[in-house]
Amino acid sequence: MAQNVSRNIISEFVITGFDTLEKPVAVGIVILTVYILVMLSNIANICFIMLDQRLHQPMYLFICNLAIVDMLYCTSSCPTMIGVLLVGYKTISYLPCFVQIFAFGLGFVMELFTISVMAFDRLIAIVNPLRYHSILTNSRSVLLTFLLWILGSAAMAIVPGTLLPLPYCYSSLRYMFCDYAAVIGTTCVDPNPYFNLMTTLTSFLLFGTFGFISVSYFKIVIVVKKMTSKGSKKKVFSTCFSHLIVIVCYYGPIFIQIVVTRIGLNLTVEQYNGLRVGTILGPSLLNPFVYCFRTKEIRNKLLRTISKVEPDE
Repeated sequence: MAQNVSRNIISEFVITGFDTLEKPVAVGIVILTVYILVMLSNIANICFIMLDQRLHQPMYLFICNLAIVDMLYCTSSCPTMIGVLLVGYKTISYLPCFVQIFAFGLGFVMELFTISVMAFDRLIAIVNPLRYHSILTNSRSVLLTFLLWILGSAAMAIVPGTLLPLPYCYSSLRYMFCDYAAVIGTTCVDPNPYFNLMTTLTSFLLFGTFGFISVSYFKIVIVVKKMTSKGSKKKVFSTCFSHLIVIVCYYGPIFIQIVVTRIGLNLTVEQYNGLRVGTILGPSLLNPFVYCFRTKEIRNKLLRTISKVEPDE
């Protein structure tokens, strides 16, 4: 049972989300391995793009941004989980906990924004290909990305901001790291209004971005249906396929988690934690490999780096 304390005494929280695991070290090794792969693969993608002048184009700048977001999303949560599982370090100080809430929320929001802006990029490239490079220049792409980071940071500042003034009665966090749901459960107030606030904000961002992506691809489908050349249709499909995989892999697990919660399916703590870890690590690991092997320019750059031989065109 959580220890009852006053807010003035709380200087750190205790993470108890993994207490029921039978083999915490094995789970920790898996998370650590996947986390290292996420970091290395995303750093490699960024390096391939930044070091090749030919890849300094809007689409690849957005891929770089997605890699940065993936690393932020994982780094905001994984080191804490790894510390708990492998080292047994279960405490986190008050202020770092709130920084983690902000960073994790920012990673979540920027994933949504980045995937959406990549859909916008594909829409312009396919619907108006002749004006693509004049509409979406490198400078405009960087400016758009910068504005999205500002918007995401402003939106997520609300999250820890609603928690800071609250009185705290407990020091134990029921989940795997410092997220909103875990910390609100340690307060002395009725958590329902705060849960409703976060549900409203999350739903607006999640379904708003998904709606924008859906409309973008609906317009793309209309353009493709009017094409008479099979080669053109195949090229469009090849152009969009990588992005579609990313959309499914990111939104799919989140929607599954929402459905499971809404229908009242009772999950064990281990099952819930496993689903949560999957929604964090899965897309972040898959994204760089999708763009590495599905994007011709990055794939060829990788082959040249490995073999030092120019690949056949």
